Amino acid sequence: MSDNKRFMNEVFRIVNGALRLDTEKVRSYTAFLADKLESEGDSSSARRLRRMLDNTDHMLRPVDVSFAQSLPVDSDSRFALVERVALRSDEPQLVLTSDQWRVVHEFLSIAKSHALLDAEGIHGSINLLMYGPPGTGKSRLARFIAGELGLELYVARLDGLISSLLGSTSKNIRALFDFAARTPCVLFLDEFDAIAKLRGDTQELGELKRVVNSFIQNLDSLGSQSIVLAATNHQDLLDSAVWRRFGYRLELTFPDANQRKALWVGFLGSLSFSTRDLDVLVDLSDGLTGSDIEEVCRRLKRLGVVTDSESNLGDAFLVLLNIGIGEEGSRRFVSRLRGENPEGLIRILRERDERLYSLAVLAALLGVSKSTVHRLVKEDQPAEGVEPHGV
Repeated sequence: MSDNKRFMNEVFRIVNGALRLDTEKVRSYTAFLADKLESEGDSSSARRLRRMLDNTDHMLRPVDVSFAQSLPVDSDSRFALVERVALRSDEPQLVLTSDQWRVVHEFLSIAKSHALLDAEGIHGSINLLMYGPPGTGKSRLARFIAGELGLELYVARLDGLISSLLGSTSKNIRALFDFAARTPCVLFLDEFDAIAKLRGDTQELGELKRVVNSFIQNLDSLGSQSIVLAATNHQDLLDSAVWRRFGYRLELTFPDANQRKALWVGFLGSLSFSTRDLDVLVDLSDGLTGSDIEEVCRRLKRLGVVTDSESNLGDAFLVLLNIGIGEEGSRRFVSRLRGENPEGLIRILRERDERLYSLAVLAALLGVSKSTVHRLVKEDQPAEGVEPHGV
């Protein structure tokens, strides 16, 4: 790469930071450029850049977008169409597979370098569609991306966006995208299928189909400086034309054993569980989402505060048995254990993994002694030469 091109790359980065109101990026890249100029013998330009930084440091303050520009609202109900989400400094670690991280890192690298790409004539939208079951981390990933980009996160409020007067919905969509076009931010469209359903759905009114067309047109009109994230639990409902508008797509599925272990470790925090107990929790949580595991850990922490005692494996097992009651839990292993008597629980767990579910582990899960578990195991085994009941 030529010296001139390297120089222009730094200029593009500085301009990118300025346009996004990212003063920290402006400072760091300007200082980096000054160092580079000095190393190449242009001390005069380096000193000038550093003097500009020193003289204007007190003036480099990001504009408070939430106050500088009013949020878009529905013209009839006056409900806000977007809601600013505060990013947490203590956000739990994001747990993804290596393939998922590859997509996220590529998306972030492109989003951070859009000014440089535009200068090279490489245009295109910077949009990411996340899809998969509820609780698999789509909202958490949206917060992570906004934090990595140093941008505000605004979530579209579908209760305000979709008006009871269908003709107003297209106007709301236009107002939403106008806001995104003039505001350096990450726009997050959660429950995306509500506004991007199949246009060929014969159950929908013609006006709703026009809403999809309006959405597509407005998304197409956004410049590459606008970053749009969308999430849906019902990807099969999305119009094919909508799919094509998202250059980056990421499926978030139920976590595997390695991911569940990382989730347990992250969410348990100060709660003390042995390596053996952690292995049991990982297996029992087969079919649960990251959100489910977070809820179990939250309830265990509350229980510890209320009872002023350390939560144990038995406490975790009781909470796990209650997770997802009333929801479809066919994927959840613990759903098979609900309603079973102790003998049934022991039989199912021993058949699943006899080494993992030792007598000591079963005793800890059921809150009984090892001798009691041993007796129940013996009673559950058919006598020699006797057919099991019901065979």
